[in-house]
This record gives sequence, C-alpha cells and structure tokens, in this order.
Amino acid sequence: MNIKNIIFDFGGVLMDWNPRYFFKDYFNDDEKMEYFLEHIAQSEWNEEQDRGRSLSEGTEIQVKKFPEWEKEIRAYYDNWTVMLKSDIPQNVEVLRKLKKTKYHLFGLTNWSEETFPYALENYDFFQIFDDKIVVSGTEKLIKPDPRIWHILLERYNIKAEESVFIDDNPKNIEMAKTLGFITIHITPETNLEKELTHLGIQFG
Repeated sequence: MNIKNIIFDFGGVLMDWNPRYFFKDYFNDDEKMEYFLEHIAQSEWNEEQDRGRSLSEGTEIQVKKFPEWEKEIRAYYDNWTVMLKSDIPQNVEVLRKLKKTKYHLFGLTNWSEETFPYALENYDFFQIFDDKIVVSGTEKLIKPDPRIWHILLERYNIKAEESVFIDDNPKNIEMAKTLGFITIHITPETNLEKELTHLGIQFG
C-alpha cells in the first residue's frame, strides 16, 4: 500500500459542530428542540446551504413553509457560530503531527461557502492544508455525490488508491470506498493516530 495523501472531512472529524449547542439553551426544552431539528430545521435543509444555496434564501424558504417557527428558523444562522463549539483536539493533534511528515494533506468538506470563512479565520490548524481544501458550497456539490471527490482528485492530480479518506458520515465512507479510497470512519471512540498507524502511516 503506497499512501501519499491524507484527506480530512472537517465537521465531526476536526470540528465539533452541532445546532444543539445553541438551541439547548434557546428552547430549554429538549423535546421541543429535537422536534424543531428533526422536522423544521432538519439536516436535509441545512445540506442545501452546504450545496451552495445562500443562507438567506434557505432561511426564507423555510420561514415560508413554517411561518409559526419563523423566530427559531431565523435564529439558526444568526447563531451559527455558537453551534461551532470547538475543534476536536485529539484529531487536530494528529493533523499537526502529520504536517511534519511526507504526506500531502487535503480537506474535503460539506460546508456552506458563507460560514466556512469564519472557521478558517478562527482555527489556525486550517492553515496546515495550504488552501488544498474542496468546499461543497463553492463547488455546488455535496458528499456523497461522487463528483466532488473527482474534483479533488483532478484539481490536485492525486489518485484515490494512494489516498486515505477520513469522515464521520457512513454514507461518505461507503462512496469513497467504491471510488477506490482507503477509508477511516471516525466515531467518538476512534483513535485516529492508531488507525493511521495500522495503515502504515509513519509519524516520524
């Protein structure tokens, strides 16, 4: 196995983002919060903003559908930065170690083009990627659409079979496997450094 590239998803891998970090205090009622996140501001809706729809357009569409939830829907992107709680330190530590190795590092993320700059400005580890990041909102494509992986492969002239792809979403992992990538599925229990070492990645 000749691994040359390591590709990181961001949310759930390097960044701890969850709308509950804001809405828990906002609602102060877990049942109401879960109803809102499942039926009103559901992940499929948020994904359209990751696919390139503007935050304002996405908000207005949902307000029109659910006028009785207008206040809560408008609060979603107004308080987005609260939902981005922190980095995930143990995985960022692995990224920092990888920076000192021979491997090429890339990012492939489902993220709105409008909110991603905030993360870039506030978390210095993104500089490690040297701008080699493919953002769904910019490309108007989201994982698990195979075309977004092809953009990454072609833009940076790399091969799937020489690349490890790291993601927390099982659907994205499955798609990456079918495209020929070596994969690591991140869960809260994953020891990323150990997983990479098992694949033969040398940390020095």
